[in-house]
Amino acid sequence: MAIRRLLRASVPESQLGAVAEEVGRRFGQPSADFERLEADNWLSVPCVVDDQWFVKVIADQHLLVHALLTTGRNIGAFSSGTEGFFERFSTPLEMAEHELAATERMRELGVDAPEPIEAFEHEGLGVLVLEYLPDFRTLDELPAERTESFAPTLFEYLASMHEAGLAHGDLRAENVLVAPNAAGVETLYFIDATSVRAEAIEDARAYDIACALASLAPIIGPRAAVGAGASVYPSQDLLAAREFLDFVGLRPDHDFDTTLVKGEIEKLAA
Repeated sequence: MAIRRLLRASVPESQLGAVAEEVGRRFGQPSADFERLEADNWLSVPCVVDDQWFVKVIADQHLLVHALLTTGRNIGAFSSGTEGFFERFSTPLEMAEHELAATERMRELGVDAPEPIEAFEHEGLGVLVLEYLPDFRTLDELPAERTESFAPTLFEYLASMHEAGLAHGDLRAENVLVAPNAAGVETLYFIDATSVRAEAIEDARAYDIACALASLAPIIGPRAAVGAGASVYPSQDLLAAREFLDFVGLRPDHDFDTTLVKGEIEKLAA
């Protein structure tokens, strides 16, 4: 899409090179090569520096897009009969710092996520530095049976976050990675958590569950997706998530049969 191309061009190569040099300087590298990744990303320009660090570069344009998306998501939340629970950021650095803190918190809770390293500002850009996972696949790139085997873990991770008063806020297949851990075992990793109001955690929890079901249903089928959710969450939580499915179904990054997922939840609750 044209807007994605515009956002990718929002940070010139010269500025990305300067960011890479700053990352190298901070970690004792005399020089730093970088590669701009061909990722489908609205809210940053993702790069890999020296094949060691995953770096997200956030410009004012990304901040504006985040504000527009936040407004749209909050309007959608209103349509689901609840107050909006997504929060905006005031600067690119604040966006980077939030994701660093959210990633640190997820790891503290036992949720696998790339190691958070640093967030800083460089020439007005927000810069987030994370561990680079070179051999990852996104959840929707796996064979269906492999995705189904990871589905309970996905809901267990969400439940750990929710029990601690933390929500993901932007769960979709592209934000769930599978990569080998240090022992060579394929592991599920969460990335790209967004900001939600702490006092709205109940609604945010239902929204997260709805997004998880929407991500899994096209891959493993509505019945298996709901069954995986029911292995972790009680039926009342799945019924609360059902109220957000129409809203989630309007998002361009989810493509699932809302009616079928609702039907499986209703069968379970009955």
